[in-house]
Amino acid sequence: MSSGDPDQGRQRRQAGTSRPALVVVSGPPGSGKTTLAHELARGVGCPAVCRDEIKEGMAHALPGFTPGEGDELTLRALPVFFGALRLLLEAGVTTVAEAAFAGRVWRPRLEPLLPLAEVRVVHCSADPEAAFERVTLRRARDGARRAHPDPGPGGRDDYLERFRAFDRLRLGVPSIEVDTTSGYRPALAEVIAFAAGRPG
Repeated sequence: MSSGDPDQGRQRRQAGTSRPALVVVSGPPGSGKTTLAHELARGVGCPAVCRDEIKEGMAHALPGFTPGEGDELTLRALPVFFGALRLLLEAGVTTVAEAAFAGRVWRPRLEPLLPLAEVRVVHCSADPEAAFERVTLRRARDGARRAHPDPGPGGRDDYLERFRAFDRLRLGVPSIEVDTTSGYRPALAEVIAFAAGRPG
């Protein structure tokens, strides 16, 4: 992957083009990020790159894989995720990026991308109990989730503690908070307008 050309922004301006947008959808596991990321990608008209989906794709080649905190596929998916974002942005592709990374993971990897894109952050939040119910339901219903160490019913207390202590992404760029507990607050149309850089 290229490390980025500092003259790319100037070259785009000279060519009469502007920078693409990078819409970062962040929040703790179970906060509705992936569903919202795909809604935003459809509404804006661009691809969505989701870290969990990359990891799930990797798991097909390892049928005996057992997930855990900091497992092999988690480590492998990290550079693939950010490498894909850089590749798309360098090509001028507006992109929605979604992952449950803590702010300390996002920040140092997004900062090098700031010259390439207009970055906007969508932070998802939800009632912690509702989020836990989502996580346990998808673990039971979605076979692809075998790639992730999702908690079962017995992991409720640990999950709720982690959810409430989640390290939010703060990057000094435009951001919006979206409550996904029941539908979207603010409304999806407003969040799409924010992601697209349009007046609400």
